[in-house]
Amino acid sequence: MSIFKGNVDIPDPDNTSLPAEEEAVLDKLAKKAVERGMAVPAILFLESVKPLNFIASQVMVFFEPVIQTIFNFKDYNNLRSALEKRESVEILLLKIEKFDAVALERDKRVKRYMKGIKKDWAWYQKYLGLFRPRVKIPDEIIDPPQETPKRDPSK
Repeated sequence: MSIFKGNVDIPDPDNTSLPAEEEAVLDKLAKKAVERGMAVPAILFLESVKPLNFIASQVMVFFEPVIQTIFNFKDYNNLRSALEKRESVEILLLKIEKFDAVALERDKRVKRYMKGIKKDWAWYQKYLGLFRPRVKIPDEIIDPPQETPKRDPSK
């Protein structure tokens, strides 16, 4: 018997009990935070206000008439209904961390590629930044093809 009410396990961000619309809004919010470079401040903020998620959803209800003029109303309602559930903030945190890890790996691949390209540049292009050539980063560097897991023939 546990002294805690409810489930205390960390939710899996890929296998959630949220509806598809709320899941899409959380994905969109996490991607926006990562692409703007605000993953760490977003995680810090969400961790600090995690116990207040229901109160935040009720504040969103209060400010709904003002916000209707600025944001997409359907996404706003989906975010509000997602925040009413306690596990949604943890799911949002895990999604931000997942998208941030993907962005970090992509940045590392681009930096390695640029380091290899810069070897052929003249000294004034490398060190002074003068007359830099235009570099087109290949798509396989930005988004590498996904490897399919190989099946074990013995099974």
